[in-house]
Amino acid sequence: MGTARHAYLFKPGTYGTPEQPLQIKVGYYTEIAGLGASPTDVVINGKVEVYNRCLADNGTSNCLALVNFWRTLSNLSIKVNAAGQDGCRASANIWAVSQAVSMRRLDVSGGALSLMDYCTAGPQYASGGFIADSRLPSVTNGSQQQWLTRNSEIAGWSNGVWNQVFSGVVGAPEESAFPNPPYTTLDTTPISREKPYLYTDERGRYHVRVPAARRDTRGVSWAGGLTPGRSLPLSAFHVARPSDSAQVINAQLARGKHLLLTPGVYDIARSIEVRRPDTVVLGLGHATLTAVRGSTPIDVADVPGVVIAGVTVDAGTEQSRVLLRVGRKHDRHQHDQHHGSPHGRRHAAPDNPTTLSDVYFRVGGPHVGKTDVALEVNSDHVLIDHTWVWRADHGIEGFTDTQRWNTNLGRNGAVINGDHVTATGLFVEHFQQYNTIWNGEDGTTILYQNELPYDPPTQADWMNGAVEGWAGYKVGDHVRRHRLYAGGVYVFNQNNPQIHTENGFEVPRRPGVRLRHIMTVNLSAGTIDHVVNGVGEAADTTRVGAPVYLTDYPAP
Repeated sequence: MGTARHAYLFKPGTYGTPEQPLQIKVGYYTEIAGLGASPTDVVINGKVEVYNRCLADNGTSNCLALVNFWRTLSNLSIKVNAAGQDGCRASANIWAVSQAVSMRRLDVSGGALSLMDYCTAGPQYASGGFIADSRLPSVTNGSQQQWLTRNSEIAGWSNGVWNQVFSGVVGAPEESAFPNPPYTTLDTTPISREKPYLYTDERGRYHVRVPAARRDTRGVSWAGGLTPGRSLPLSAFHVARPSDSAQVINAQLARGKHLLLTPGVYDIARSIEVRRPDTVVLGLGHATLTAVRGSTPIDVADVPGVVIAGVTVDAGTEQSRVLLRVGRKHDRHQHDQHHGSPHGRRHAAPDNPTTLSDVYFRVGGPHVGKTDVALEVNSDHVLIDHTWVWRADHGIEGFTDTQRWNTNLGRNGAVINGDHVTATGLFVEHFQQYNTIWNGEDGTTILYQNELPYDPPTQADWMNGAVEGWAGYKVGDHVRRHRLYAGGVYVFNQNNPQIHTENGFEVPRRPGVRLRHIMTVNLSAGTIDHVVNGVGEAADTTRVGAPVYLTDYPAP
């Protein structure tokens, strides 16, 4: 929960040798990235790894990866070399992580990749992550609860706990045996846009490559050369430092500059206003924007093509209305009357969606946090490509669970009001009412992961009117078309194990609303009575760790 932020950027070249490999251990709030135009321009002979943390007995027991958050690895090649490591460590490049972690634009060869640390004293729990635009060897998933691999190539995939999702992945396993193994496989990704990346040209000048949005794709974007898109010189950016105020940043944006946030924690007392189409906001090293005096740290206008990437947004001690807003909220009656959001549609561009990539949210943890909503999307044609929206169930504030419930306030994690919004990798956890509300038409989610809040003190604190609890994923009652592929809602009512939640998912009963491969699971406290709309058995303490699956809802 500290304030240090780190970015280690490797200029084109080769690092490490067969005799002296470069073996990197990646810590919190750390980005490791190559500065090549292609992932093959930066080669690391060695490893880039994350191991379990051992939390008890002087670092020798209770070893797990459940809190290995906030790490980024991208745009380079790893030639796995384990010289000098012991026999177990030498067996793979180990990347044991959970939440707010991404691997993008990687080319890994010469050895296996493991998403669990099976070398450290067990158990080796890990709870999820994200890979995109990467060419990988055989992958050992192991104990990862949920994982999304998008637009990549893999030599093989083994194991998986609950939701393992492959979208546009060459070599992906088939899903016909679902839920054993629990694989969900889409041949192509309906819409995608790779994350912008910093690179240097042959003369050493810095640019930011902004990939174009693409439809119905599979495999990596760089197989045939430079990733399709546009390049912007670094001179087109305001290169911000944490000492910059929102006023300074807004003045630069108003001049037509894009924004590059260098690593650090920024106190944001008024909104950073992104008003121009196609503006790029790129954070390095998990640059973090903290709301001050109840501000909304990022406010994006109803314009197409904006890209926000690599940014973490923290709630502050005074309650914000929202932490990141895309577009203005429109009247729902007007929305229904016009079969779309008229104001948003006037400015939307279906082939140039505003895109959020590796954008993370936190309410509580390092300090008290309060917000009504974390992420609110009102514009049409928006792409959310990997986000973790987290109300902190643990932190360093020194609270009891009851104190946390009444102090770290977050009503909803993600509220989607725009039409034609797509989410690839939507992780939302621990909010105090509906974790996600999807009101827009023609929405698509590919992998949804949710833990209900740990800390409601009593059932009375966890009531939706006369209904026990709030579903983890709510599709608005008026919605006619919606698709969800692979969703999981978990319950761990640690503060009061007697609490019930009626449904994990709540959706309108219409032919155009389809859920595929959804599940609920009990993590040892509390009960979810049904998977969706009264259908599905209870996830209770008689089946801890054993999910209740539905292959399709409604059933064919």
